[in-house]
Amino acid sequence: MKDIYFIAIGGVGQSALAKILIKMGYNVSGSDIKESKYTKLIEDLGAKVYIGQNPDNIKGNPIVVISSAIKEDNPELIKAKELNLQIMHRSDCLKFISEHYNDFIGLSGTHGKTTTSGMISFVMEKMNLEPAYAVGGILPKLKINANAYKTSKYFIAELDESDGTIQKYAPKYLLINNLEEDHLDYYKNGLADIISTFKKLISNMKESSYIFANIDNFGVRELLSEIKNKNIISYGINSKACYVAKNINFEELNSSFDIYKQDKFLGKINLIIPGIHNIYNALGVVSILDTLGLNFKEYSKFLSEFSGMGRRFQIVAETKGIKIIDDYAHHPTEIKSTLSALQNTNKRKIAIFQPHRYTRLQGLWEEFLNCFDDVDKLYVTDVFSAGDMMIKDVDSEHFVKAFKNKNIKPEAKYIKGTILEASKQIMPELKEGDIVLTIGAGDITKIGEMINDLLTK
Repeated sequence: MKDIYFIAIGGVGQSALAKILIKMGYNVSGSDIKESKYTKLIEDLGAKVYIGQNPDNIKGNPIVVISSAIKEDNPELIKAKELNLQIMHRSDCLKFISEHYNDFIGLSGTHGKTTTSGMISFVMEKMNLEPAYAVGGILPKLKINANAYKTSKYFIAELDESDGTIQKYAPKYLLINNLEEDHLDYYKNGLADIISTFKKLISNMKESSYIFANIDNFGVRELLSEIKNKNIISYGINSKACYVAKNINFEELNSSFDIYKQDKFLGKINLIIPGIHNIYNALGVVSILDTLGLNFKEYSKFLSEFSGMGRRFQIVAETKGIKIIDDYAHHPTEIKSTLSALQNTNKRKIAIFQPHRYTRLQGLWEEFLNCFDDVDKLYVTDVFSAGDMMIKDVDSEHFVKAFKNKNIKPEAKYIKGTILEASKQIMPELKEGDIVLTIGAGDITKIGEMINDLLTK
């Protein structure tokens, strides 16, 4: 049996693949620079996890799995090359896993792929369908990001488009929730390049495959205009789609809607997660579940229990009348969707925003300036570079200056320093009844607990 070694096994994507391979019977080991909930999950399954990346960790003749985040100077990667070991990108590892299952369900799009993949995995798990799945975040109620069974027929995976590797896959069922400009460090020509990549992905799919497409989204419509000889099942709210959401209702942090299939009432969906974006997420998932022939009454019940994904509108603390919510949103569209979920509350809304990557901030500068209308106060911390080089005049201080020149409201303030230093500056300005949202894909996720700790001292 082949041994498999993961460099950075504690990453959310790497750990998901590692867990499935363990369940499939492979001998898995790996390393990471620090312990985490993900490394613990892998260790609990019996895998050897090394803390610290050392060439001596690689023993025998394993296949070595890496992600795009692993640099050429990584000592374990250098060792693997010296030993002439087989080196596999995580996308190829995911492709390898997917080929072991009859029904490969891929969830994609610029936004919502983690939530949709988590939502359908949760529902099918609760329905005892024993799916295998690899999701880009923790399912809070299940406390896992991946699973597999010996009897698994379905394999559910979040398909990441950020580095173009998405075009390697050939799912039987593909959901495309939306397509917009993002990852401009890779997609130099913006949306045109993203559409080209998705065309290559779709060209891998058999004619008997299905594409579930949100036709309310401009980018998706542009893609579909270039696609022929595929089974396309549409969904939307403002369009004549196959699956349509009507009678949408928002109440505090809950939502509900009626779903129609080709103008025939299918049933009512109740969600305990807010926002129009989650209506679209649920609508896409229902279109897949219904096409699979599953029972609406049963899966709609479990959809109403889905509490979202870790770091997706996740309530992390409620102290002294202050509610702190953490969200992974790092693209202007995602931010607007997240903030719009709070339109039905009259409480003071405070956003703490950490821009993610200099290239994204530069490429979507104007869009970022226009996505905070729904808050009363905005704090902006220093950019989380994620490996990006600094760009002259593209930083949080200049962003706040530009924001103030463009917007009368909300009040905006640049917070310099570490996340802990930011927490200490922001905490005294909070009041009872405030709703605080920490927004970004970097270490901003830590600030909620830090502020909570300061409030409870």
